[in-house]
Amino acid sequence: MTTPMEPEIIQEEVAAPEVADVETTAAPVEAAPAPRNFRERGALRGRAPRGGGRGRPPRERGEFEQVTIDARRVARVMAGGRRFNFSLVVVIGDKKGRVGVGLGKGIDTALAIDKATRDAKKHLFTVPRTASGSIPHQVLMKYASSTVEIIPSKGRGLVAGSAVRTVLDLAGVTDVVTKIHSRSKNKLTMARATVGALKKLRSA
Repeated sequence: MTTPMEPEIIQEEVAAPEVADVETTAAPVEAAPAPRNFRERGALRGRAPRGGGRGRPPRERGEFEQVTIDARRVARVMAGGRRFNFSLVVVIGDKKGRVGVGLGKGIDTALAIDKATRDAKKHLFTVPRTASGSIPHQVLMKYASSTVEIIPSKGRGLVAGSAVRTVLDLAGVTDVVTKIHSRSKNKLTMARATVGALKKLRSA
């Protein structure tokens, strides 16, 4: 008995189509520039700039200028020991004729300056001046151990020293010569003697 012959399976190799070599080059990614300041950083985070895009508004200057002419640390003896405080003398003025001297005491300098400034504002007064910024006449004043004399002198500017110069400068007084007829170095008494002399002035 003959067996049927199995059909021959012929496999033909099919060549794959040739694909041209394509160079796939990725485009370089440029890095974003870093923000240069806080304003640009805030813009990147979606924050609105301060002051409507113009930065911070300028700080307004006060009406008066103030100068601390004397600062001391004082002690008070108590049952538990010494307790230290600060004593400061402040002069304020607008350089337009208004000036004042104040004394403040506190447990720290910030509190003492605040008290002295409020005290100086309570004692503000207006100095009578001439058209050139000088004083109408010569004046002499004694306060405690300090004696101050103020003499008008045309064209000399402000010739003064120590606390006397500070008071006259903040009051806007010029073309005067001052003399201190005492050896006292207490700036508080010299400042108050100057204030007393300016209060004695009478307008021309």
